[in-house]
Amino acid sequence: MNVDGIAKYRNYLLPLMDCISIIFGYYFISVLITDSFLMQPTSTITKNEILISIIIAIIIYQIIFRFSKRYSNIIRYENNQDYLLYIVLSIISSIIVSLIEELILKMPNPSIKFNLIVGLIIGIVMISYRLIIRYVLLYDMANKNIPNDSKKPKKLLIIGGGYSANDIIKTIHSTLKNKYEIIGIIDDNKKRKGYSVAGVRIIGNRNDIERICKQHGIDEIFFSIVKIDNENKKEILEICNKTHAKVKVLPSLTELITEENLFHSLRDVGIEDLLGRAPVELDNHNIASLIKSKVVLVTGAGGSIGSELSRQIMLHNPKQIILLDNYENSLYDIELELKTSHPNNDIRAIVANIREKERLNAIFEKYSPEIVFHAAAHKHVPLMENNPTEAIKNNVFGTYNLVNCSDEYNVKRFILISTDKAVNPTNIMGATKRLCEMIIQAKNKSSQTEYVAVRFGNVLGSNGSVVPLFKKQLAQGGPLTVTHKEITRFFMTIPEAVALVLQAITYAEGGEIFVLDMGEPVKIYDLAKSLIELSGYTVGEDIEIEITGMRPGEKLYEELLMNEENLQETKHEKIFITESMNFTMDDIEKKLNMFREIINNENTSKETIKETMKKCVPTYREPNEVNGE
Repeated sequence: MNVDGIAKYRNYLLPLMDCISIIFGYYFISVLITDSFLMQPTSTITKNEILISIIIAIIIYQIIFRFSKRYSNIIRYENNQDYLLYIVLSIISSIIVSLIEELILKMPNPSIKFNLIVGLIIGIVMISYRLIIRYVLLYDMANKNIPNDSKKPKKLLIIGGGYSANDIIKTIHSTLKNKYEIIGIIDDNKKRKGYSVAGVRIIGNRNDIERICKQHGIDEIFFSIVKIDNENKKEILEICNKTHAKVKVLPSLTELITEENLFHSLRDVGIEDLLGRAPVELDNHNIASLIKSKVVLVTGAGGSIGSELSRQIMLHNPKQIILLDNYENSLYDIELELKTSHPNNDIRAIVANIREKERLNAIFEKYSPEIVFHAAAHKHVPLMENNPTEAIKNNVFGTYNLVNCSDEYNVKRFILISTDKAVNPTNIMGATKRLCEMIIQAKNKSSQTEYVAVRFGNVLGSNGSVVPLFKKQLAQGGPLTVTHKEITRFFMTIPEAVALVLQAITYAEGGEIFVLDMGEPVKIYDLAKSLIELSGYTVGEDIEIEITGMRPGEKLYEELLMNEENLQETKHEKIFITESMNFTMDDIEKKLNMFREIINNENTSKETIKETMKKCVPTYREPNEVNGE
């Protein structure tokens, strides 16, 4: 019987086969007691007593097995623990049968020993035919997974000789044996060389990877080490990168806790695997004390940063979280996700535009947020170069509205999510974010609310960022487009950036701009090259990298600090504070009045807008002034 047939009738087939096992068990033991069982009663137990025992046993076994949900098990996923449980349940059932015979039916020859032996036999029979069914299922699945039997299996190298490798190898042997030929295992533990894991030999360490891949023509590499520091992981993956084999990795241990099949957890290598940054260590107690039992508002909650902020905030048990966004689809997604993962928490999703002050007033009056995380912004540089008034309306005046609402409704702390593009900006988007930083520092001087900003660079995988674009271009066969061969950017993962934002605000007293340590800047060209090679392709042969030229407002490198700013250390090695600048709200109001005139006149030229921006943000420059063009 194939997979579909067994799945269709499993609810009837398994109980029936268990009943047959019970009959067989009692018959088999009775024959062992006397070979004349079919002709006349045995010397100790009669035929009628055996028949009664079988009927009672069938009823008891069915009750016990259904109560323990044995018939809900997926047979092909059963393991040794499940098989042991079958034996235990069979023995328990046989004891209950004996007690019923002795205490209720008052049978003259009850025998606990007899029923225990029968129970053991029944358990063994049940395990035996389940193993047969499991083999049939896995064999059938293996055949289905290989539609073309003539296709040669891929040569596979596994890195890591631990439990993860063991599970992956067993999965391949049982369901994918025609798809992969496992050449061997790489493990840096010298004592393990020559040993085997699930029948596959350990054939070398990291220094042998290139040689083995070249010698055997390795097609794919599975990186199966979960417990490894980022520096070593980066080093090994960079070696794999040189082999032109396609590399897949297991995610972190915390991501695997609920995963039953490690093989299915393997994913393509991401750029984050090559950053080699040590994991961020946080003072969760301080973060929890800040957020717990508070009403928290997150603007831009449906975006990459806003949604991750919302996830991490929920881990610290706020009294209520208000998710605010102008885009209903992404807002709906994060609301559904949080309500599923935190069904007992108060989660409110609100569609609103931060440009509308009256709408914000109504929201602040109704919910009285105590902490505001402001992540809503227009952030795409080329788009904002072509639509500068929209960047000013949303980023500058939207922030201005939120800042004033926070003051009017006694918000305890306001956190602006800023960007490295605000430092010596060469584009309208960066200049508007710098103006936002100036607004919160000025407002902090005249308000009881504590206003702070957190400044960081690019986050991997965010909406519209370069990594998702590269992956999309790679899937289409290339080319991968890079604007300039020397262009560099700071990179950080979204969870890492958000975790540091939450940590930073625990140090806030008001008026600070916190700067996150983004590590070393990365060349975008090198990033594209690594992504191509990690996918098993050769740059220039399989996939091209095309230099397209600098985009409007783009500069070759980003900075996290302006010349006039000095860094101060905090308790956290990755978080710094810039020296507060001397802005007042009178200064800011004068600047904003200049922009009010501009946005009231839709025909204002881009040149006029840029000249006004230079007056308001003295560090704003044209790209050619800083790129050396």
